[in-house]
Amino acid sequence: MAVNIRFHDIGLLDYKETWDFQEKLFNEVLENKKPETNDFTNHLIFCEHPHVYTLGKSGSEDNLLINYMQMNAQHASFYKTNRGGDITYHGPGQLVGYPIFDLHLFKIGLKEYIHWLEEAIILSLKDLDITATRYAGATGVWLDTGKPVKTRKICAIGVRSSHWVTMHGFALNINTDLSYFQHINPCGFTDKTVTSIEKEKGIKQDFNKVSELVLHHLKKIFNFEIIE
Repeated sequence: MAVNIRFHDIGLLDYKETWDFQEKLFNEVLENKKPETNDFTNHLIFCEHPHVYTLGKSGSEDNLLINYMQMNAQHASFYKTNRGGDITYHGPGQLVGYPIFDLHLFKIGLKEYIHWLEEAIILSLKDLDITATRYAGATGVWLDTGKPVKTRKICAIGVRSSHWVTMHGFALNINTDLSYFQHINPCGFTDKTVTSIEKEKGIKQDFNKVSELVLHHLKKIFNFEIIE
């Protein structure tokens, strides 16, 4: 049976405002969880953020390579978060997805959940004629993993879960300004680069079309229905 999901396409929104919105929905799902039912609503947020660097709870602030004055000059902000993973960048042209899912409804654990998120991105990129895969020992979606010198990341994943309910999620570089990644060691890596669909295809992408592809594959893999 399909799980009910309320979809929130909120456009460009400040990171902290979106985080607060996530927390609100996350707490509602936790409060409404009942072992005898599976018909309460979960949520999926799609958005973009103004320039911001975020650090996971197990990450190192040493991977931020600029100081606060330099960040201000780049019109960027910085937040320490409660998700997993290390440091990453969010900005305009990047599709950020925040699933607030009770994994019990999908009958999966956290490891499989991350695997499914990666698979949705991999299939979306395949539809755009980009061959992507996973990278051993790391989360996210990568290109050319068999060529260490060329291996590059196109989608970051960092999640939090409590009582099997998730928040935070993935960040897919579509038309992202990749120069902002030069100011960090992305996800803690010092020897890997970051790419975008625009860079790989050599032309600016239709952001809405790519978002629709990702939503389509998420629906198919997780078997959920969007409700009003």
